[in-house]
Amino acid sequence: MPEYYFFGTYTPKLDDKFRLTLPAKFREDLAGGVMVSKGQDHSLAVYPRAVFIERAARIAEKSRSNPRARAYIRSLAAGADEQRPDAQGRITIGSAHREYAGLTKECVVVGSVNFLEVWDAQRWHEYSSAHEEDFSEAIDESLEGMV
Repeated sequence: MPEYYFFGTYTPKLDDKFRLTLPAKFREDLAGGVMVSKGQDHSLAVYPRAVFIERAARIAEKSRSNPRARAYIRSLAAGADEQRPDAQGRITIGSAHREYAGLTKECVVVGSVNFLEVWDAQRWHEYSSAHEEDFSEAIDESLEGMV
């Protein structure tokens, strides 16, 4: 499976047809198709199709005996939207995903290493402001042994 890495912050807008233009630097990696799903903290997650399929398969293998894990995989699969970016690198954000993420016209796309996160610009500003200190504290606590 190919490896993809996504970094940076971008500020595209949703157009009148609810299309979001993906950052140009990632379009080649995403040209084979993407999966849009609910992300954490009311963001959307945009995965290269191959990455999402592999992740979902790993989760599904381990989840069938645990009721909470079964509920997670069902929600993940039911809420996933497979798309192929158009010639301009646009994907359409469906109404359920727009509602979940509270998307308005102004959006922020954030590289999250192996996938992209899509946020409403105001929600991103609020989230990143509220969690500014978490970055420096994470080195000592939650990322111990990884960094």
